[in-house]
Amino acid sequence: MWSFIGRSITMRCLTLPQSLPVSLLSINKTHVFRSGFSYPFWRSTVGSFCSTSGVFTRMGDRGVSALQSFHNQDSISYLLQREAAEIDETLMGPLGFSVDQLMELAGLSVATSIAEVVYRPSEYNRVLAICGPGNNGGDGLVAARHLHHFGYKPYICYPKRTPKPLYTGLVTQLESLSVPFLSVEDLPLDLSNDFDILVDAMFGFSFHGAPRPPFDDLIRRMICLHNYGQTRQKPPVIVSIDIPSGWHVEEGDIDGEGIKPDMLVSLTAPKLCAKKFSGPHHFLGGRFVPPFIADKFKLHLPPYPGTAMCVRIGKPPQIDISALRENYISPEFLEEYVEADPMDQFRKWFDDAVVAGLKEPNAMALSTAGKDGKPSSRIVLLKGVDKDGFVWYTNYGSRKAHEISENPHASLLFYWDGLNRQVNHSC
Repeated sequence: MWSFIGRSITMRCLTLPQSLPVSLLSINKTHVFRSGFSYPFWRSTVGSFCSTSGVFTRMGDRGVSALQSFHNQDSISYLLQREAAEIDETLMGPLGFSVDQLMELAGLSVATSIAEVVYRPSEYNRVLAICGPGNNGGDGLVAARHLHHFGYKPYICYPKRTPKPLYTGLVTQLESLSVPFLSVEDLPLDLSNDFDILVDAMFGFSFHGAPRPPFDDLIRRMICLHNYGQTRQKPPVIVSIDIPSGWHVEEGDIDGEGIKPDMLVSLTAPKLCAKKFSGPHHFLGGRFVPPFIADKFKLHLPPYPGTAMCVRIGKPPQIDISALRENYISPEFLEEYVEADPMDQFRKWFDDAVVAGLKEPNAMALSTAGKDGKPSSRIVLLKGVDKDGFVWYTNYGSRKAHEISENPHASLLFYWDGLNRQVNHSC
């Protein structure tokens, strides 16, 4: 259900003398003030909004640069098990990295791949990290800690704890955050109901042989989720760290009956088995790898965009754009919750945007059309607002000034992503 706000106010159009370098434009003609917005009470990152022309829906992703940058998987180096071990030895030998340092960087890469790119805490909040006894399990413990700070609710299943100080310290850090630790017996046989994300951190590239109890049973439970996905609308997603547990590090899922993760986060460089990964999201975390390693092992690795700790490998999955629509109903959108004066209402919303710390809340899209009817839109900055209307600046000889002089009708659109609000003014 959508509700519109309609009010009439008097506005007039002013332009400065032609000799000045800029024009002060204040739309001041009789018009209907319309504002549509949705302020979901249970989500914070996905919004669906109303405008004067209908419903505008956006994707829930913030457009993080790591998501936008993807690289052809065939142009990237893949490591044999022997090469992966040699790289670790070089990092921790002549290059001076410590195990706990690499583990911290790896876990952070996994957490940012999940949080900043694909699985937002507003939709995928409950995370179960199933951690093995080795370094891969340590990566999972670190990732869970970062996910806690990112707004998720992590749980840990760590059935074979390693008594070394590094690992006991990671456990202590999580316990200090009141992150629950669950035994295998505490877990439901069906993992599809209680969790939104399962982090597979059981075994890494150094693992040999067949998984032993209790990990063989945990792997079977994760495999069963693929069957649930055929009948359930939204089973939990599986995120594997470096190697899907149970896979051969070079040959992959040999019998085709293993874990089928939705996301694989390769570390340092993808292992050869990653070529057999068919899930929708493959990311590389390894920005800490120095050029010396790339040169010595002749690695071809993608550049990391901006300050991202991860980068996508391969193209993102094909999606049905129409299926991305989300609808919301908020009591704030109903007319009985709206200020009588539309300008008072706008100022209230604008104050909300300022208090929320949104970047440039005064940025607005100005849409106009000349006498030929051809529309154009530009982003301009609001300079003021009062009882007479809205004020902004533009070059006197610009297309916008020319169009407004020919056709005094315009539309202003404020899009406050952090509040999931879109405010449209047409005159």
